[in-house]
Amino acid sequence: MLSLPEVRSAALALVAFAAAVPADLLGAPWPLVALLYAACYLAGGWEPAWSGLRALRERTLDVDLLMIVAALGAAAIGQYLDGALLIVIFAGSGALEAVMTARTRASITGLLDLAPEIAHRVVGDREETVRAATLLVGDEVRVRPGEKLPADGVVVSGASEVDASSLTGEPLPVSRNLGDDVFAGTVNGTGALRVRVTADPTQTVVAGIAAQVARAAETKSRRQLFVERVEQRYSVVVVVAAVLVFAVPLLLGEALREALLRAMTFMIVASPCAVVLATMPPLLAAIAVAGRRGVLLKEAGVVEALAEVDAVVLDKTGTVTRGRPEVRAVETVSARHSTDEVLALAAAAELGSEHVLGRAVVREARRRGLDLQQARETTALPGVGVAAEFEGALRVAVGRPESTKRATTAVTTSAESTKRATTAVTTSAESTKRAALADLVDRAEEAGRTAVVVRVDGEPTGVIVLADEPRPAARAALARLRETVGEPTMLTGDAEGPARAVADRVGIAQVESGLAPADKTAHLPPRALAVGDGLNDAPLLATAHVGLAVGEGAGTLSVEAADGVLLRDPLGALAPLVTLARRARRIARANLAFAAAVIVGLVTWDLVGTLPLALGVAGHELSTVLVCLNGLRILVWPGWSEHVEGAQGHATEQGRDLVGAAP
Repeated sequence: MLSLPEVRSAALALVAFAAAVPADLLGAPWPLVALLYAACYLAGGWEPAWSGLRALRERTLDVDLLMIVAALGAAAIGQYLDGALLIVIFAGSGALEAVMTARTRASITGLLDLAPEIAHRVVGDREETVRAATLLVGDEVRVRPGEKLPADGVVVSGASEVDASSLTGEPLPVSRNLGDDVFAGTVNGTGALRVRVTADPTQTVVAGIAAQVARAAETKSRRQLFVERVEQRYSVVVVVAAVLVFAVPLLLGEALREALLRAMTFMIVASPCAVVLATMPPLLAAIAVAGRRGVLLKEAGVVEALAEVDAVVLDKTGTVTRGRPEVRAVETVSARHSTDEVLALAAAAELGSEHVLGRAVVREARRRGLDLQQARETTALPGVGVAAEFEGALRVAVGRPESTKRATTAVTTSAESTKRATTAVTTSAESTKRAALADLVDRAEEAGRTAVVVRVDGEPTGVIVLADEPRPAARAALARLRETVGEPTMLTGDAEGPARAVADRVGIAQVESGLAPADKTAHLPPRALAVGDGLNDAPLLATAHVGLAVGEGAGTLSVEAADGVLLRDPLGALAPLVTLARRARRIARANLAFAAAVIVGLVTWDLVGTLPLALGVAGHELSTVLVCLNGLRILVWPGWSEHVEGAQGHATEQGRDLVGAAP
């Protein structure tokens, strides 16, 4: 914390104040007391004074300068302690805000995934490592398995599957072969690719999205706290009023000391300490409560904006769903193999696979405790499937419905050097199997799920159905959100079938599918809360009234564009987060009303009667302490837990359809 200049200034001011007060009260030598008070004024007031003077140079008057003038005015009439107390309170408020903001930003910075900075450029027969930003159109680069593509381009050799979820939101990798386009920022799968660069690094799809985010950030009006929106007018009014309070009685014959004392008392009781602390403690306390629950908000203004939202838009993949496909059903079309045997054979073939579907099949087999054989030979055909040969010349192929024949043929060809394969004769029984297989595949795809076909020795044996499942208790969380804010809308780049299937399962009625990243912003209501995870959601998050990134899948641009990050339970956190923000706003408004009432009362007393300076300072400081304590009581707000318990109860009643659902 001491690395923050605001904290260092506040700490020095407090130390000097703590030394000056007892020295003053115990009758220490006046030069020592004056030095300690001066140290307090300089440590806590130098930065606000400089900030206020810069604002004054731009012909604006802010609260910073007003506070310093009030403190100096108190010192001018001999009330050094009162002026120093104003400085300490004001500096402490600024330090508290700086600490909360710095902690949140540090946590968010730790989530950022750095974009690829280097590329492997192919020059003749050799390969050189260069900065991705220096690539030129026409350069060829080699992308190894697991690496991010450094530029937009076209595949000139090799085959692989590419994870493009950061751009499209689609969780399943897509096949990329000779002549296919690939894009910077996407992740290469199990095959090696050689790519010819077709776009300047500043003109890539990723760069275009980044530019759209920047434009959205520029056009999005600067979010300000309510107290900041009125502080300039308030400061002008107080300064003008203080001048009149001093000048008018002086012109009417009042003594200089009495006129100055009245004006300085007015300046002190009218100073906005309580007003400044009326809004900041509850908003900062809300940030702290949200942070403990896994929600990082970048600034206090986000809390105020969250309290205003009246609509919610959600990305699908990685937000409503987990973003990780899982096996939902295993079906057999062969009398010789049970469903567990089909799954075990497929998992054995997929052992060691980096493909997202292959990993899902292996996870499910291990969850069921199945024994997995070790393959003698495995052949991966990127974007097609995988085939393996086991002891006894058993050949297993796993892949997409239209591609498993090709995978089986590949294994047969690779084995021909050691033995010749026999040609299977198609029988009526096999035709029946194929019809049953096609029916299973069709039903899975109609339900918005992915079907993987398993063949043994060239014959269709079974189908494994996978799906990117909704998050646990998604329906219950969205029901709570519907009660708190309103009917959510799901925006996705997926096709209508899979999108509608997920929406129906979690109870979302409004769905917009097939959207490009730039298109999502056209479906934003004016005061919407938007939630997304990938690069494709960055424009949406930047444009929305409040944008929140899902931390477990968020990339650099989406986190930078968002106003906060959801680290855990992204759907379940939304309803209590909005409720928390609205509660903080209510407390802030109540504080403002109380602070304003105290200021009006003290100012009226000073103008109509004779307000003793000590009593004015006491009333002013007491109101400041009270609004601060009232704001901080949100730290013990039990509402978040009540929301969670309510959502769990809702899930028990309505969420049973998410457990054991039919494929």
